[in-house]
Amino acid sequence: MDAYGHVNNAIFLRYLEEARIDFLSLRGKESKQGSVVARHEIDYKRQLVHRPTPVDIELWVTDIKAASFTVTYEVKDAEAVYVRAATVVVPFDFETQRPRRLTAQEREFLQKYRDDADEEAVAA
Repeated sequence: MDAYGHVNNAIFLRYLEEARIDFLSLRGKESKQGSVVARHEIDYKRQLVHRPTPVDIELWVTDIKAASFTVTYEVKDAEAVYVRAATVVVPFDFETQRPRRLTAQEREFLQKYRDDADEEAVAA
């Protein structure tokens, strides 16, 4: 919470990170391969004031390319959407310290969560 009594913008990045890590952990872990964030885009729709009840974070995949994919999120509750965001994620080989292409297994996993309907809305 910041001086104005609402959740600070930087905290939203942490919320998105936690949701993304939970999501990507569903596919299992590959030893020296993972992913890194290339870009975040966040639209703040309403202020979120501190409260005891949690908010929901829904996420889905809106774009899959050869060497990146985009995860789109909404931070919301039953009354409102507080944040709409997107993160471009790049597969990464930590042994060579270089980006890499998505594997067939990763692409198959991501396809299950793909929703192209929102791709244009996020880019706008």
